[in-house]
Amino acid sequence: MQLDDVLADLSAESVELDLLVGGLATDGWRTPTPAEGWTIAHQIAHLAWTDEAARLAAAEPEAFQVELQKAVENPAGFVDDGAAEGAALPAGELLTYWRQTRGEVQDALKAVPAGQKVAWFGPPMSPTSMATARLMETWAHGQDVADALGVTRRPSGRLRHVAHLAVRTRDFAYLLNSRQPPAEAFHVELSGPDGEAWTWGPEDAEQQVTGKALDFCLLATQRRHRDDLDVQAVGAEADEWLGIIQAFAGMPGKGRERGQFG
Repeated sequence: MQLDDVLADLSAESVELDLLVGGLATDGWRTPTPAEGWTIAHQIAHLAWTDEAARLAAAEPEAFQVELQKAVENPAGFVDDGAAEGAALPAGELLTYWRQTRGEVQDALKAVPAGQKVAWFGPPMSPTSMATARLMETWAHGQDVADALGVTRRPSGRLRHVAHLAVRTRDFAYLLNSRQPPAEAFHVELSGPDGEAWTWGPEDAEQQVTGKALDFCLLATQRRHRDDLDVQAVGAEADEWLGIIQAFAGMPGKGRERGQFG
């Protein structure tokens, strides 16, 4: 995918989430979400905070290093601290702030020189990969908001970006969990929302993962428990990966409880 294509899908994903929160009354922003201690305001504040961090990384790399050092000094709390700070804003101000930051990060990524990578809390990324990561986060935190509001979202082809990021970050997930990444590539075959097959890796790989794209993405973003999803592994290493998979940077989360969503 080209950067402009990913950014267009990121915009669409953001607009879809904006439609869920844009009309909420003040009390609605205080609705608890499945993320422990986080309200809807925390979810949107986190997206705005992360967009701002991504903008710094792309446009002001020295300033981003200050944020990175904060993460190193407080790995267990810096994400929650950023979300709490934004969630304390009046609802209208927070919404405006998020709309502003999500536009600014797109402009910053477009301006990154060709071939240059952008520093991040995980491995450095190309602007296209960074845009993919922003889409993944927007979709994942949007899922928390949808769950809080009791809304079922219709999956779209934009999920392919989320799935692609999860596959690309396989080795990163292993390293985060202090495990040695497998030497061989896995084959991943997912059924997209319209029934099309999305595939990665050699078809004859010994280790294979199959299932619904939506379920794979819910697992990779830790929005559902593995036992509640239609995702299968063939091979011990593929099975191990599904137990630690995460498409996001940062420390491994505890995910969701089995049967939490019926």
